[in-house]
Amino acid sequence: MIDEGYIKFNAHWHEGPPPSWHKIRALNEYRQVLYDHGLIGALPDGIGFGNISVRDEPSARFLITGSTTGNHPELSPNHFTAVTSYDFEANSLTCKGPITASSESLTHAAFYEASRSIGAVIHVHHAGLWNSWLDRLPTTSIHVTYGTPEMAYEVIRLVREAQRSTRPGKPLVIMGGHEDGVLAYGPTLGQATATLLTCCDQLFRPER
Repeated sequence: MIDEGYIKFNAHWHEGPPPSWHKIRALNEYRQVLYDHGLIGALPDGIGFGNISVRDEPSARFLITGSTTGNHPELSPNHFTAVTSYDFEANSLTCKGPITASSESLTHAAFYEASRSIGAVIHVHHAGLWNSWLDRLPTTSIHVTYGTPEMAYEVIRLVREAQRSTRPGKPLVIMGGHEDGVLAYGPTLGQATATLLTCCDQLFRPER
């Protein structure tokens, strides 16, 4: 059984209006690009995978696609929500909007916690990227599952180690215990998306 799509943290959802359109327009556009490339979508059983977020103000907040939205070909404002606070130790997260936050929201929070320079985070599924970069790029423990405090702490550790490195690599984290799971991050949505698309393109170009 594939462990996918289930919220593992204590979600405190306050139902409310969607984030303002000017804040989520770019988020929606890049999500559409990722969906069209098959990096966000649904498993054969219909469970959606993949999510995308952007840092909001104040800086501890972020906007993210809602739970089980991966299987929607197009999203509306009602598919986005705002994460207003989180607590790794308590395994809890609070969000406000028309939909509860994605099951990977605690992992997204870890990136924003790890570095103020990170402005966007993307979680996708891609077997080629996962198999090519597993244990070659920063990779979370195979014993750590998605959406948990343990995953959050792994991400914080790996991102900070990568940023301290004198030989910076690709801004990706491979999810060792979450088959095909890949996390991209960057200062902007455009840069995080470009990282993923460039890496996917390189899989089909033999090295010379």
